[in-house]
Amino acid sequence: MSTNGSNGSEYEHYEAVVVGCGPGGAAAAARLAEHGVETLVLERGVEAGSKNVSGGLIYAEDSAPYTIDDLFDGFREEAAERPVTDYRIHNIAGDKVKTYDLTDLHEHDTDWCDAVLRRQMDSWLEARVHEKTSETGGGVLTNVRVNGLLREDGEIIGVTCDELDPIEADLIVAADGVNSELAREAGLMDWEEPDEWFQGVKAVVDMDPEAVNHRFGIDDDEGVAHLFSGDLFEDVRGGGFLYTNEESLSIGTVFHLDSLVAEQAEPHELLDALLTHPMMAHWIGDGYDEREYAAKLVPDSKKVAHREPYRDRLVLVGDAAGQMQAQGPIIKGMNHAVTAGALAADAFAITRGNADSEAAGRRYAKLLEDSGTMAKLRPKQYDLARTVGERDAVTNVVDRVLESPLGSVALGNSLADRVLERAYNSPFLVSMLPDTRTGYTTVPTVIGEARGKSIRWKNDAEPPSLEERIGELTYDTDVGNPHIELLDDSAEASGAAVYACPVSAEAFGGGCYRTEQVKTNGDEETVVSLDTQPCVECGTCAIVADTAWEHPRGGKGVEYREG
Repeated sequence: MSTNGSNGSEYEHYEAVVVGCGPGGAAAAARLAEHGVETLVLERGVEAGSKNVSGGLIYAEDSAPYTIDDLFDGFREEAAERPVTDYRIHNIAGDKVKTYDLTDLHEHDTDWCDAVLRRQMDSWLEARVHEKTSETGGGVLTNVRVNGLLREDGEIIGVTCDELDPIEADLIVAADGVNSELAREAGLMDWEEPDEWFQGVKAVVDMDPEAVNHRFGIDDDEGVAHLFSGDLFEDVRGGGFLYTNEESLSIGTVFHLDSLVAEQAEPHELLDALLTHPMMAHWIGDGYDEREYAAKLVPDSKKVAHREPYRDRLVLVGDAAGQMQAQGPIIKGMNHAVTAGALAADAFAITRGNADSEAAGRRYAKLLEDSGTMAKLRPKQYDLARTVGERDAVTNVVDRVLESPLGSVALGNSLADRVLERAYNSPFLVSMLPDTRTGYTTVPTVIGEARGKSIRWKNDAEPPSLEERIGELTYDTDVGNPHIELLDDSAEASGAAVYACPVSAEAFGGGCYRTEQVKTNGDEETVVSLDTQPCVECGTCAIVADTAWEHPRGGKGVEYREG
């Protein structure tokens, strides 16, 4: 680290600054350190993982140039939960369920796949990254929020922070997540279209390891992944998941944000619909004990993965670049963030010393293409399928046929059953699935009705109320410094946040957003009010309401224990 910038400025200078110490940032920093690059990592949480949420499964793909265990020895043994050895999808219609084995899809291009909890995983990565980067003159600083980009004559040359003086760097890696303020300030990403995002909501459920093994029929070194779709989610496009951890379950839902808004569905109620379904009774058992409730936005890589994720010295990796592959039952994000982070580091090492500020960025974009990463994130077959398949007229006709007696007969015979299971296991077909209710709701429901078996188990689970869930979260409130400003309090502009925000609800006044009736000059109108204290920093309201949104200062706001 030097105290003078490249043009004689008084800014501290590092060869590389990495913003965020999740898997993408950790991969970038570790690989930069291996190249001998002086690297400073800035993490806004009290430790890495305290701000992060994932479903979550991390994959190691055979075709990927880098996997997390390539970069960090001992990762699977020390930072992960259970390996996924059984993968299934359940098509639900009322209490009827038809299950398909997704092993072929799960094992396609897969070396291994593990369930993870982000607080444990990311904090372990942070310690390893600090060791590696300290050897080259850098390290990891926590409780630091990077609030913007440092510019000189209009060109990005570094970062600004709430807690530190500006820092100049030859490379800035924005690994600051789906709500990346750096990506938006650089004009590379935006919050304009709800149909480009998913919202995920998750409960971590406490369970003794022996109970996990018994209820799922597995051993200590085995785990399961279950997906859920059908009519239990009020016609909202998306589905649910269940992953086994060592001594807990991760159970959650992921839905297209525009569909949540259109159906005026409340995320916590959709999660509870899954938790209380009869099918879950055997797995959850008696004495439901929820450790933590969490939420996040998820980018839809098919629509937003940036093909040129760089500007000047800035490169984007992971969710900040839209690199989350959510295509039907294919749900992969952290592995792509690892690949992108490592490739960004390689690109800088190759172009180190080049006077062209975008040399590393251009090389990084080329490496993403050449490695096949972009082909996975933005499959061409989806672009072709959506031109016809996502037209409302087409969707309406297809759904009417499927929901007719003809559709039930067509999907209800044994031949169709075999064809459907093969289709579910085809990476090519699921990657071209149009984002309509047909694939997420209509087809699973018809399959469940025509082929499913009735589940009569009594589910005694009683999930906590939204108030109780918020009450169990850990917050360090930044009193007097709200990180969200409501710009337009009209119901028309911001009313969707009242039900789309995962810690708000129309009948609950203790969340972030609520509606109030006010009288002005004798006229009554509905307005929206905001309290940022219960915020889980998912970013939903930045898209569905008229707000000015930023992250809280370093170490402030929600702190996840599980993630």
